[in-house]
Amino acid sequence: MTTEICIPGLGAGMSEGTIVEWHVEDGGDVTEGALLYTLESEKTAQDVEAPVTGKVRRIGVVGEAYPVGAVVAVIEH
Repeated sequence: MTTEICIPGLGAGMSEGTIVEWHVEDGGDVTEGALLYTLESEKTAQDVEAPVTGKVRRIGVVGEAYPVGAVVAVIEH
């Protein structure tokens, strides 16, 4: 089973966000609630946590902007 990790909307006017740092290596293990990546928008930065425990497969790239709802990783569990 896999869980998609999508860019969250951090505010009413947010249309995209930029990944500024991954906290888990591609293929690395993560536990539910652990930090996955840091997301930056025009107005704020926020750490995004893993919703499940499993192995992370990163899709998104540091420094790239993605629209809200875009899949930037999957967690295999």
